[in-house]
Amino acid sequence: MPNILLPGICRPVFWLVVAVFLLMPGLAHAYVGPGAGFAVVSSFFMLFITFALALVALLTWPVKWVVRALWLGRGRKKARARRVIVVGLDGQDPELTERLMAEGKLPHFARLKEQGCYSRLGTTLPAESPVAWSSFQTGCNPGKHRIYDFLVPNRKVLVPELSSAKITSSPRQFRFGKYCIPLGKPVIQVGRQSQPFWKHLGDYGVFSSILRVPITFPPEKFKNGVLLSAMCLPDLKGSQGTYFYYSSDPTGKKALTSGVQCPLTIENHTAQGMITGPDNPILPRAGEMTIPFTLRLPSEDEDTCQLKVNSETYRLAPQQYTPWIRLQFKAGWGIKVYGLVRFMVLSVEPHVQLYMTPIHIDPQKPALPISYPFIYAVYQAKRQDAFATLGVAEDTSALNEGILSEEAFLEQCQSIHAEREGMFFDAMEKTPKGAVVCVFDITDRLQHMFFRCQEEGHPANTQRDPAPYRHTIEALYQQMDDLVGRVMTGLRKDDLLIVLSDHGFKPYRRGVNLNTWLKESGYLVEKADAESHDMLQSIDWSQTQAYAVGFGGIFINQKGREAKGIVAPGEETERIKAEIAQKLLDLQDQDGTHPVKQVYDRNTAYKGPYVQDAPDLVAGFRIGYRVEWFAVTGGVGPTIFEDNQRPWSGDHNMNPPDVPGILFCNRVLQTEGAEIIDIGPTVLDAFGIPIPRYMDGKTLLHPAEAEKGL
Repeated sequence: MPNILLPGICRPVFWLVVAVFLLMPGLAHAYVGPGAGFAVVSSFFMLFITFALALVALLTWPVKWVVRALWLGRGRKKARARRVIVVGLDGQDPELTERLMAEGKLPHFARLKEQGCYSRLGTTLPAESPVAWSSFQTGCNPGKHRIYDFLVPNRKVLVPELSSAKITSSPRQFRFGKYCIPLGKPVIQVGRQSQPFWKHLGDYGVFSSILRVPITFPPEKFKNGVLLSAMCLPDLKGSQGTYFYYSSDPTGKKALTSGVQCPLTIENHTAQGMITGPDNPILPRAGEMTIPFTLRLPSEDEDTCQLKVNSETYRLAPQQYTPWIRLQFKAGWGIKVYGLVRFMVLSVEPHVQLYMTPIHIDPQKPALPISYPFIYAVYQAKRQDAFATLGVAEDTSALNEGILSEEAFLEQCQSIHAEREGMFFDAMEKTPKGAVVCVFDITDRLQHMFFRCQEEGHPANTQRDPAPYRHTIEALYQQMDDLVGRVMTGLRKDDLLIVLSDHGFKPYRRGVNLNTWLKESGYLVEKADAESHDMLQSIDWSQTQAYAVGFGGIFINQKGREAKGIVAPGEETERIKAEIAQKLLDLQDQDGTHPVKQVYDRNTAYKGPYVQDAPDLVAGFRIGYRVEWFAVTGGVGPTIFEDNQRPWSGDHNMNPPDVPGILFCNRVLQTEGAEIIDIGPTVLDAFGIPIPRYMDGKTLLHPAEAEKGL
């Protein structure tokens, strides 16, 4: 275990607490779920039992150590690395990387290539982060890990839902008058199946530090390691990132889909507002818990604002972020829920406008498990104070919807990236042997929002001037080159360094409404009296043969599978699939372009026990095209094609062969045909650990190196 020291805690007591968390993690978890309720614990009896079990575990530790030492030696080969460092750069594109290397602008990447190797890295179907990083960690195709997209349809109730995790309140509750007290922790269901490679490392006694790898929420137990969760970790309200926009203009209502607009009242040169948190779990009828705040406006004597929240005052000028502010939502009976936010004053005249980030779970007092062991998030918070915990912490929605400026978004991204770097280099320092794995998101977020700036004629450039940000992505790649250079400087003898991305990036100019196309092609019928055309709510299931959810998935409305299925399984299903696939390939845009390059049938694209959960068909789009936003959530839009005029102007949800990732290593690998599913097996092989038979990936290490060992 790394040398973890928490200042201000008596060392003997701390290490006993650590023993409790590491040896019996289940006892340490008392969670508050976003809208899911409290687990009320920690009586004297519970404390006594916890310490008693910790004592038993400590007394039996020598016996367990001997048994494990004997067992771990079985079947293990010689290790070829003392330490494996894996740096994930989400979305770094091979074409851009190769061009900038050729221009001499990425010297550290070039040196890493010369020292070892470089190749393009095959991605997954579809080519998106939750699918690709799940394959990275499990070494499996989606048919075995069951993550096929961000959103999938719940076929029992016919609504889209998050694929990676589901949180429900504790089934046991104690009612006392108007109070309702959960008698257990919220139930968190893991969507991703199979096992990550670090679990196998831990089973063989190899320590791992796993930082912000997508689709690691909820954090799963494993031996010999620490983990901090990432993508799909919710905010305190239970969403994937709901930001807040405050305005004193009563007529300035904005059309926000990912944010909430809240009023500000002005009195005595001070704006007053309210922060709305999660629902009160103790008092169900009380609704959302709230915290008031005030914003003292600039005066003749002072040109800054004074924000007061929870009795703390923060001075800030317009277009300046506050530091992370800790929020305390009071539920009653001394029970509090803790969150983190940052504010920015957007303007003070003619109207006061204020931005607040989504409410992040406070890692110092987590309301949900965000790390394993539970105390690891607390350690990180003590080491570097507050940090972003939301799965997708960079607020792309606020920039998309015109609340944040490009400069404000860039500053936010760089601040979060700095937090991540601090964790990563601390883990490198404290993990002298074993694996250190960290994924950096900034490469994905900035390319999504600034790809238009290097694309002449991109539709989004009609809304915003691209000139000031034309070199943003090039500067980003140079920043990652500097990061890689610092990692290389910190390498030790016999370290294996792997730098990879999960997919590449291309321009997203035109959106395709798949459900609208299915409707016009006669496969989908809408209800005449539909109130909403989103979230599959307008569909007349009694007449619909197929529908779409996610970034390219098409599902047959099949009898016995969908709640209101009408298509018979077998021959009828296969006939409709073949029809849809061919018609999608024949589809033409107004200029004659065929937006769909390839259509994949799940029966041939995937293999494994969860193929039945996959979309029946997956559309692979030509570069420049992607599923339109409304269609992702099961919407039926007015037209099949739409220009993409949002800042979100780059993407990767296109035909997978056209958007591969990158792979660098400080050793020569067998890179021909390398895919992201090969990374996990390669790490296991580097430590001499047998590759499980269920993994689809293969080791990329040369067999000749196996004889060397360490």
